[in-house]
Amino acid sequence: MKINWGTGIVLAFIGFITFILYFVFRMSTDDSANHDLVTEEYYKKELSYQQEIDASKKATEMNANLKVEKTDEGLLVYFPERFDPKKISGTVSLYRPSNKHLDTNFPLSLSNTHLLIPDNRLVDGRWDISINWEYEGNSFLHKEKLVY
Repeated sequence: MKINWGTGIVLAFIGFITFILYFVFRMSTDDSANHDLVTEEYYKKELSYQQEIDASKKATEMNANLKVEKTDEGLLVYFPERFDPKKISGTVSLYRPSNKHLDTNFPLSLSNTHLLIPDNRLVDGRWDISINWEYEGNSFLHKEKLVY
């Protein structure tokens, strides 16, 4: 049997399409390929972005910047000493860009001017820490990227 050039082109197209469909199917069903968004409600979070800008600007204006330091026990977050720690409330968000299962959010409750995030919660690598906190009706925001 002899294959002419028209049949060869059709077979080449079929082979190429099969090759592409195989990789599309494989990548869409493979668990190691992560296609998740950074946040589930992306557009809702985008609408509140101006509030984040205002809270970050207010922290700079009122000299309410936080200091984050890596220690042997974990991550220490120092709040300004002029604020009463019992009146500070808010949330701490730890975001791991490479693995969403390591992301954590927890409420902020202080008894002194520093917060210790234990070493057992943090895996080596890059972390994005975001601290939303309030003091006497003023909202503040501290964002920092760090390598632990």
